[in-house]
Amino acid sequence: MIPAAGTPPHADPGGVTVVLVAHGSRDPRFAVTARRLRDSVRVALAASAPGPSSPGPSTVVELAYLDFGTPTVAEMLGGLDGEVVVVPLLLGDAFHNRVDLPGIIADTARPGLRVHHTPVLADPSLTDALVDRLDEVGTRPGDGVLMAAVGASDPDADARTADRAADLEDRLRRRGHPVPVTVGFATRTASVEAAADDLLVRGCRRLVVAPWFLAAGTLTDRLERTLDSRDPPVVWVTAGPLGAHAAVVDVVVARVRDALDVHLTRSSGNSPGSLS
Repeated sequence: MIPAAGTPPHADPGGVTVVLVAHGSRDPRFAVTARRLRDSVRVALAASAPGPSSPGPSTVVELAYLDFGTPTVAEMLGGLDGEVVVVPLLLGDAFHNRVDLPGIIADTARPGLRVHHTPVLADPSLTDALVDRLDEVGTRPGDGVLMAAVGASDPDADARTADRAADLEDRLRRRGHPVPVTVGFATRTASVEAAADDLLVRGCRRLVVAPWFLAAGTLTDRLERTLDSRDPPVVWVTAGPLGAHAAVVDVVVARVRDALDVHLTRSSGNSPGSLS
C-alpha cells in the first residue's frame, strides 16, 4: 500500500509492479471506482494460474493518475524499480495515451526501471459489459440507446468509439433486444443533442444511456443535464458505468500477461518488438 498520498512504494525489484493509470476527475466518485477496480485487479492477479507470463505472488498493483489525483504517474514511477507494467485505464487511444503518458514515462526513465506500456482498455469484450449494464436497467421495444463516450480530437479515435456502438447494437439484436444505438460524445453538448434527436426521429419513445465510461463523474452529469433540459421533455434512464465489471478486470489482467509475454520474448532474444 502507499504509505501517504503522493508517496509511492518501492517495489520488490525481483517482482513485477502493475500501475493502473487513471485519467482522474474532480468528482470523488471517480476515485472510488478507480480504487474498486484496482482492488479487483489485485484479487484477479493473485488468483491467476501460474505460468511464464504470470506476474507471480510478489506482484504489486497500484493506482496513479494523469490528473486530478495522487499519486501522479510521475510520482509513482519515481518511486519504483525493476519491471513495471503500466496499464492505461482509458477507453480511447488518443492524446492521453499517445502523448501524455509516453512523455511521463520518458521523463522518469532511468537505469533499473523498465516500464512496459500496454494498450488502452478498449476491447471488443467490453461490449458484453455494456450489455450487462443495460440489462440491469432493462431495454424494451421502443427504446433507443444513447452510448455516451468521451470525444477525442482524433477523428480515428471517435470512429473506433462509433464501431463499439455498432457492436453494441449487433450484440443487443442477437440477444433479442433489437434497439438502435447512437453515440453521443459527452464532451460536446451538440453531439449529445444530435444523438438524442437521431433516436427520437427514428421513433424511439425512451432513451437509455449506456455510459462508455469507467465511472460516473462530471461528464456523465453534464450529459444528464443536457437530456433533462430538452424541450419538449424526453423520457430517459441511464445504465451504470462499466466500473469494476468482470470484463474490465479480465482485460486488465490480459494486458498485463501480454506485456510480460512480450518482455519474455525480448529477453530471450527472439524478437526486437516493443511494448510501448
